[in-house]
Amino acid sequence: MNGEIAALSQVATWPNADRRAGIVLANQFRAAGLDMEGFEFFSDLSSRTPGDGLLLALAGAFQARLNGQTGAAIAKLDAATSLDLGLPHYYRGTSLAGLPGCAGRAETVVADLEFVLMVKDQFPPGFMRPVHAALSRAYDLLGRTEEAARARARAGDPATDHLITDHWGSPEDGFRFVPRRMVEHAPGVHVAQGYDFADVGFVVTGTGVVAVDAASTPEHAAAALRDLREITDLPVTHVILTHAHWDHVGGLDALTADGAEVIAQANFPRELALQSSGPPPLGYYLPIGHDRRARVEPDRLVHDVEKLTIGGVDFTLVPIPGGETEDGLVVHIPSLQVAFTGDMCMPYLGAPTLAEGSPQGLFQAMQAVMDLHPRKLVHGHPALTENYTIEAFPGLLAALRDLERVITAGISDGLTLTEILRLNHLPASLRDHPVSVMPYLVTRDNFIQRVHRQRTGYWHRSGEGVERFTSAELSAALDLLGGRSASAFVTAGLELARRGEHPLALHIVDLGLLSHPGVPELAGLRQSLLQAMVARNQILNPFKFMHYASLAGLELEPAG
Repeated sequence: MNGEIAALSQVATWPNADRRAGIVLANQFRAAGLDMEGFEFFSDLSSRTPGDGLLLALAGAFQARLNGQTGAAIAKLDAATSLDLGLPHYYRGTSLAGLPGCAGRAETVVADLEFVLMVKDQFPPGFMRPVHAALSRAYDLLGRTEEAARARARAGDPATDHLITDHWGSPEDGFRFVPRRMVEHAPGVHVAQGYDFADVGFVVTGTGVVAVDAASTPEHAAAALRDLREITDLPVTHVILTHAHWDHVGGLDALTADGAEVIAQANFPRELALQSSGPPPLGYYLPIGHDRRARVEPDRLVHDVEKLTIGGVDFTLVPIPGGETEDGLVVHIPSLQVAFTGDMCMPYLGAPTLAEGSPQGLFQAMQAVMDLHPRKLVHGHPALTENYTIEAFPGLLAALRDLERVITAGISDGLTLTEILRLNHLPASLRDHPVSVMPYLVTRDNFIQRVHRQRTGYWHRSGEGVERFTSAELSAALDLLGGRSASAFVTAGLELARRGEHPLALHIVDLGLLSHPGVPELAGLRQSLLQAMVARNQILNPFKFMHYASLAGLELEPAG
């Protein structure tokens, strides 16, 4: 069983567990193809938690995917909808729609999922993709062809209509985390989400608008600014940059047309140079034709905590070492108890393709933010704002400090990186901090990799790193073991996938294609494995999601 499933399986059984843990766990079971395991887990948990409609619905949803168990599955799903509204109806409707002929209950599918659409604001937007896909099948069975066609159009590409993520994007326009929306977090504090890879904040003051960050392209920043004009016509007078990553500075020109002053942390020039000298980003993080090597010269650099008043609004600028970069700048508005924190809590502790970020920097930054006593944290990306809340900080900080001790001990004991990852460490303190569990799990493996990379060399006593081999060399060696047959790679890939080990299966198939390029069975298996990796990473690891989506050639329309 993979580490994510193992960890979530523990967390979901804890008292007062965050209900999201069960939903995420269900997705991980399904993405790994472990339907029996999912059914057994949720059946057992449901039996120990009678009256919980969600757990019973999840047990029924997995049972519906098992051969010969349709009747028992439907009974569970029906019982679940009598216990609670919302999620049980979602799982019953989508599960029935996945059975031949909707199990003769197309009317139930329509009733369930039209109800879900009525209350869709209570669901993540991504959940609507499977809803529309399921409704299209039920409408077809009922002869409601026009409604079926509209539902299919809303569901999007059949290759992606099963995904529940809010993410969307294309190579031409880049990646977005959520559908476009302007969110007001406090009076006069608006955040443009879904216009770009990164969010753009706007604080409306008495004399103008203070923008926090500037998106990755001028086109994306301009689109956000146009929608802000429905709220205010005041000019942008200041742009405060939380750090120098391309997705926060690339659209600056669109926000400085009125002569706005640009403010950044003192280490900004050095971080910007690091970004420009590093490798290109993976996947379609940045739209085709745009250069990540931004040229930005701030008008003012902040060395120490600085206070300024703009249009009657007091701002406090707090330089932080940051968990992601060394040029972090927190923008605090004391009167509103709102703090813009940039990407200090980015779970990769820096871009995963660069040598940046540090655990100690993250710890110091988190403590500095907690000392401000804000009510609301606004991060640089929607998922960070949703999960890394100020309420989650104390438990998360304690858990990550505990994890750092485990990593350090593992390195001292001679464990390899993989062996430390396989420890699957869950600090006991998280039981008392359910809101900290999901951000911890999202951060954990990346945190381990960053700490290990910073505290070890490139040779390990186990022999790892002493010699290096290219993928072509490994492919040739495996081909010898397989009798120089492409079918050996296919057999291994299929068996590993059956076990739910899709990352290893994909690696084996990629090696097989180096020795046997163009073999249809290998190419087809690779595509199915890539799509499985997209589904597996759609909730917990957006960078991996983007990477595998680009390799699979998937393009996603906005959900909703």
